[in-house]
Amino acid sequence: MEIDLRGSWFVGSVEIPTRLVLAPMAGVSVQAFRRQGRRFGAGLVCSEMVSCAGIEHRNERTLGYLRVASDEHPLAIQLFGSDPAVMAEAARMVEAAGADIVDINFGCPVRKVTRTGAGATLLEQPRLASRIVEAIAGAVDLPVSVKMRRGLRDGSRTCLEVGPQLVAAGASVLTLHPRSAQQMYTGTADHALTAELVSLVDVPVIASGDITSHARAQVVLATTGAAAVMVGRGAQGNPWALREIVDGDPPDPTQEEVVAELILFIRETVRELGERRASGFLKKFYGWYLRRGRFPRAFTQKVVVLGATADVESALLAAAPGAAPLLAQLEAELPTGDEVTLELPISIYGGG
Repeated sequence: MEIDLRGSWFVGSVEIPTRLVLAPMAGVSVQAFRRQGRRFGAGLVCSEMVSCAGIEHRNERTLGYLRVASDEHPLAIQLFGSDPAVMAEAARMVEAAGADIVDINFGCPVRKVTRTGAGATLLEQPRLASRIVEAIAGAVDLPVSVKMRRGLRDGSRTCLEVGPQLVAAGASVLTLHPRSAQQMYTGTADHALTAELVSLVDVPVIASGDITSHARAQVVLATTGAAAVMVGRGAQGNPWALREIVDGDPPDPTQEEVVAELILFIRETVRELGERRASGFLKKFYGWYLRRGRFPRAFTQKVVVLGATADVESALLAAAPGAAPLLAQLEAELPTGDEVTLELPISIYGGG
């Protein structure tokens, strides 16, 4: 029997309206990306990982990750660090900023994170990992989620030992990406391990890794007993993939739809980050949107080297003029003004 991915489920007291979660991705999961994900069917969206040390030192750019828009709820803001007290204080600021869930990163395999004792490294320190969860769960009234990998090394089963301990410490949901930190994103995700974790804990488990289609999501949910699936890289420049996973609708957009969504994404990112930061940040997105056989390679290369975002918009509309009315319709449907938060509702000095 097919599982309804439009069915709702709960993380603690927070209702999640679909069984698709948009993954937290460094350098990708800005507010514009999350809001787009909600429009295309993600029931829960997540911020990119936020440094607790950056929050502690009131780093302006770090605090910018705590902006929350009205149309991205439910939202999890993900924290990384290794000091329970510092992470608890950061979680209080996440709660004050308006997030629905505090997520903890115990899965990042990137060396600049693991060498600080954070990310996937904490799977090898279950007592410290549990203390972090306990400290955060005690500091806020929000549910706490934890994202983790199977362990540091290939073949590791550490997640099966640590997961139940994290639940005992206060985690309301676990996300498992069943690759090792050593694997990074190579090989395949071993969802037999996800099924084992589901059998060991009494909280929902989110299955992450290699969820590329509606059919694959169905198989993973049916064989693991997971509550939801998480999608990351497959949604980069391809929000239509989210709709296909949830509903089974064909994922292939027209050129006009691609251009309309990309220009909307450009404008929302500039509004969020400013022209200077956004113009560099967006370049990877141009390739993600325009490749996949959607536009000629030469056109994509031309767009990627353009500087100002206004020049990019002009080139895109010249290539697909029929996108203009679609873009106008998309913009008309978005909340505006006070409904979209760009100012933090918290003091950067007092944390409340």
